[in-house]
Amino acid sequence: MKKHCVLPPLFGAVLFTVSSAFAGENHKPAEGGAMLPIRGLHCFAPHKPEAAACEKFIREVLPKEGVNHLVLEFNYNFAFKSHPALGSANGLDAQAVKQLLKACRESGVKLIPQFNCLGHQSWAATTSALLKQHPEFDETPHVPADNKGIYCREWCPLHPEIHAVVFALMDELADACEADAVHCGMDEVFLIGDPKCPRCGGKDKAELFAGEVKKLHDHLASKKRVMWMWGDRFLDGKATKIGKWEASENGTHPAIDLVPKDIVICDWHYDKAPETPRYFLAKGFSVVACPWKNESVALGQLKIMRALAAEQGGNKALLGMLQTTWVPFARFEKAYVGEGESSDGPGAAKCFKALFAEMRKP
Repeated sequence: MKKHCVLPPLFGAVLFTVSSAFAGENHKPAEGGAMLPIRGLHCFAPHKPEAAACEKFIREVLPKEGVNHLVLEFNYNFAFKSHPALGSANGLDAQAVKQLLKACRESGVKLIPQFNCLGHQSWAATTSALLKQHPEFDETPHVPADNKGIYCREWCPLHPEIHAVVFALMDELADACEADAVHCGMDEVFLIGDPKCPRCGGKDKAELFAGEVKKLHDHLASKKRVMWMWGDRFLDGKATKIGKWEASENGTHPAIDLVPKDIVICDWHYDKAPETPRYFLAKGFSVVACPWKNESVALGQLKIMRALAAEQGGNKALLGMLQTTWVPFARFEKAYVGEGESSDGPGAAKCFKALFAEMRKP
């Protein structure tokens, strides 16, 4: 998405035109009296030495800004007991997470853990714990160990043993957070259906992607948890001219018609504000619009969401906004108080302040 990468310049305008809403506390009316129940912030989960600062940030900053949902992206930055080798010695353990959860509840904030699924199993030359410990799960084991020539590694969605491991990690993390929703990532999937994969090669990429979404969804549903995911792989990057990052150009977009509708779509756009929330609504999904570090894009997305809410009579599938950060938690926290130096941290913090100031207006 993202995040740590520099996105290519994109986008033409896109004009596209149930599931349960996640109503948070302290709702404020949007323009025209419409309600946008989610005012969320997405951050990387802190490392163990940062836990106290994170708890303070939750208690002091989030209520002041009006945040009522916090998505913490853990991935393998957690002290897993089910598969200790896949966790991090510097990650939070269940007890530390309980402290953050307590701070969230006392601050009127819903905590949603994120565990990246399918894609983002590496970054630059570093491969994440799952594929390091289980190279048999790799969709592209023929790619050199330094990950040269690819964006991020992915797991093979058809490997018969992958989901037993992944589900154990997700369940342990969700249990620690006492969560009734889990964000599964699923963005920027470029390698799916690799021709050299003995299981996936030659198969339809939309069907492969939809199959993985359904497996994750059905497992979470069996635990009475709702699936959240990024929406980029459901958008046709070529037809919309949005491009291959914020949409798909490798054939996964038809998967949108093959998956359950009670999934919350996090519709991220960082350079322009296309009207893609309308498309997800028309397809039957609940949607959250997600900016990063461009204030005008964030306010444009908010304007679209408010206009849709007014137009559609307070459609409860229009859930609200989720500000992303894409720097380590400590860097974002420092940027928020004016101590950051890199462009990404202060950019995201400035955008966050501008967006939430606008959402707090009566």
